[in-house]
Amino acid sequence: EEQLGPSIDAEMDEDGVDIPANEGAPVVFGEIELGDGTAEGVAAGNIHTGGGEVEERFELSAASAATRERQEELLREFEQRRRQRSVAVTTDDSQVRKQLRALGEPITLFGEGPGDRRDRLRKKLAELDAQDGGELALPEEALVVEEQEVQKELFYTEGSANLMRARTAIASFSLPRAKARIERAKRRRADPEVDEVAELDAAAAATASFANETSQLGDGRPLSTVRFSTPDDGAMILSASWGGVARLWRRDGCEKIVTIRAHENRCTGADFHPTATLAQVEETASGAGSETVSFGTACADGVAHLWSPGGKHLRTLKGHADRLGRMAFHPCGDYVATASFDKTWRLWSVETGEELLCQEGHSRPVYDLSFHPDGGLCATVGLEAHGRVWDLRSGKCITTLVGHVKQCLSVDFSPNGFHIVTGSDDHTARIWDLRRRGCLYTVPAHSSLISSVRYEPKDGGFFATSSYDGTAQLYSSRDFSRINTLRGHEARVMCADVAPGGAELATVSYDRTLKLWRQQRRGKAVKEEEQEGPVKMEL
Repeated sequence: EEQLGPSIDAEMDEDGVDIPANEGAPVVFGEIELGDGTAEGVAAGNIHTGGGEVEERFELSAASAATRERQEELLREFEQRRRQRSVAVTTDDSQVRKQLRALGEPITLFGEGPGDRRDRLRKKLAELDAQDGGELALPEEALVVEEQEVQKELFYTEGSANLMRARTAIASFSLPRAKARIERAKRRRADPEVDEVAELDAAAAATASFANETSQLGDGRPLSTVRFSTPDDGAMILSASWGGVARLWRRDGCEKIVTIRAHENRCTGADFHPTATLAQVEETASGAGSETVSFGTACADGVAHLWSPGGKHLRTLKGHADRLGRMAFHPCGDYVATASFDKTWRLWSVETGEELLCQEGHSRPVYDLSFHPDGGLCATVGLEAHGRVWDLRSGKCITTLVGHVKQCLSVDFSPNGFHIVTGSDDHTARIWDLRRRGCLYTVPAHSSLISSVRYEPKDGGFFATSSYDGTAQLYSSRDFSRINTLRGHEARVMCADVAPGGAELATVSYDRTLKLWRQQRRGKAVKEEEQEGPVKMEL
């Protein structure tokens, strides 16, 4: 009879498939049944049945063996480099020679310098370290630097009572100015007769007529800084040189007025006091001058000085631990700030010369700084490739200007109150918007390092850049297009400044000259008193 259902001699797996009853050797998944053809393959060595002894190994092919050897060699090389990096070697060349002699190595090889000798000693010590299987003892001359935990939390440092009074005074000065600036901007935008875009374009277009009017030899050494006086629309020019000499010039005719030996070392920065005028200097020359501060100078010896209109030394600002960069007076005139290579910038009292604030925060030297037109903010830049904006009323860093790929060397605020321009060693100038807290535009300005950037201080219709490529360039502050390139210096341009109103521009150079550039109209220079309202061009 035909059997229904599974056989009693079969088993069912989990899928319902019949599994024949065990008869003889068990069936193992993947096992090859040795037939006539299979036996011949096994005998020829083409088929491996896995019936060898446990832990049996087979020889690799020549290509596989070579690959493994290369990998092992690379691992040994990486380990050797790691050990070399971990070995501390003294920088004293005489000690390096002594250690090489103690190890039985030649103290010097043909064409080998001190650096190569140190690398050879480090490599030898790493080899000995690998042989011993442990770390070698550090030489006595080696300096072991313990890693310090970086504090990432916000912290506060207790300030002096004078600093508190200074912050309060700055707040009382800046807040009304900020309110007046915003109200003025609102009125202008609401006035249908005011075309702000046209005014900015006209101010920028007028710079196309800039031409060199005067060139003067400023000193026997390169000039580092130039500034216009503000209250009298740039009637006076201040220059400082690497020879430590500071000079005051009358803008008309570029005539020297005062010459002082400000420092024994090179001057790295200088700035006019916000109230300094040509009239004060002329009064001093007539014997009726005052002892008020007129300008300041910063030096590579880490000291800054404040001077009277006649060039009399009034105060010394001493406290930085390294050379100084630029300096700038606060718009209220009661304070002055200095940037230094000791990674700090400091705020000083103009009246007493007392240090009010030592502000840390930069990881590398601070080179330049600038105050907001209202006086409430200060922007600083340095060799760490980015800048910071500080609120002087609270002491907080409100934003960081990150974008340059090389060191930043100059910074300036726009008169509109919300734009900042920075110049860098990456050959670019960047415009930052404080409202967005980010970069608004990148200007590929020069073919070399940008040494200074300056806005026109009244309306801000354009800004100027100077560079080590020997030129100064003028750009529109509205669309950031280049309007003019000023050529005339025979070497790198160290600094540039724009007179209030934008009719003049001064540059100083490594060629030791001071050059005055002025707008031209029908072949004649345009003076400030001839301008009415926005700059006009007559063709």
